[in-house]
Amino acid sequence: MEYLLIIIISILFAMNMGGSGIAPSFSSLYGGGFIDKKRAVVLFGILVILGAMLLGRNVSTTIGKKIIPGGIHEPSLALSVIASATICLLIANILKIPQSTSMETVSAVVGAGLYLKKLDTKILLLKIIPSWIILPLLSFFLTAYLYRKIYPPNHNNIHIYERLFLNEKKLKIISYLSALYVSFAIGTNNVANVVGPLYGAGLIGMNKGLLFLSPLFGFGAFIFGSGTLETAGKKVARLGLISSSLVSFVTGSILLIASVFGIPFPLVELNLCSIMAINKVKNSETSFFNAWEIRKIFYIWSLTPILAGLISFALCHLTHR
Repeated sequence: MEYLLIIIISILFAMNMGGSGIAPSFSSLYGGGFIDKKRAVVLFGILVILGAMLLGRNVSTTIGKKIIPGGIHEPSLALSVIASATICLLIANILKIPQSTSMETVSAVVGAGLYLKKLDTKILLLKIIPSWIILPLLSFFLTAYLYRKIYPPNHNNIHIYERLFLNEKKLKIISYLSALYVSFAIGTNNVANVVGPLYGAGLIGMNKGLLFLSPLFGFGAFIFGSGTLETAGKKVARLGLISSSLVSFVTGSILLIASVFGIPFPLVELNLCSIMAINKVKNSETSFFNAWEIRKIFYIWSLTPILAGLISFALCHLTHR
């Protein structure tokens, strides 16, 4: 029964991440009418698998073996970790808040580590947590810097518009490449949220976990991603193909850097900060997010990791024999 629950919850967790992950990847193309949902799902699924297989090991190792040195070695504890992260993911969905699954997963692992009294605080305090603060700021300031280079159009950047942005074919290619790029980045980092705990508990090998669980992101995008793609597509259509491609380039690059260094990181934070930077540069009166929406998002992002850790700690007490 325990193993069946682990399988079911892991599948649901991975599929939900895929359902939410397709929106920042392909919403610009979909909103612009350049791609249909079926093709977006297929391309997203393929690139996530490639990202996971090529660069997904580092983050999986961090979650599975480094936060708790040597791993948790107990199926019941892996169940507690994944169930805790899934519960917090469900809460975020109910509140209609973009999910920070990496933070919730790490916090759930920390909860299990506190229960076991076996936790590497050094990697948390010197590597993971500082990155959660620094990288969103980097996303904001880098996007603002780059966007100022192309907005507003003037005699210094008109050649960029003439060569790229005023050519619909080239703009479409740029948008496709940026969508594929960020999908690949998601595979390198976020698949580890479900693979890491299972690998740390010795329930599945690293390569098998990445190979068998990464396709669930594409399947989840097919089942759950239609609504998020529709909603985000309409919103990003207002953002524009040029701006959304820049957001994808910046956030995908930062996420790839985090993956190389084995840092679990939520794309949604990078995405939000990058979009906020573009709005700031534009000084638009009509913003994507009003002040209350932004505060609500950051409140939930601050509270759900704590909740994930507490739930994980409690579940470890209840399930560990």
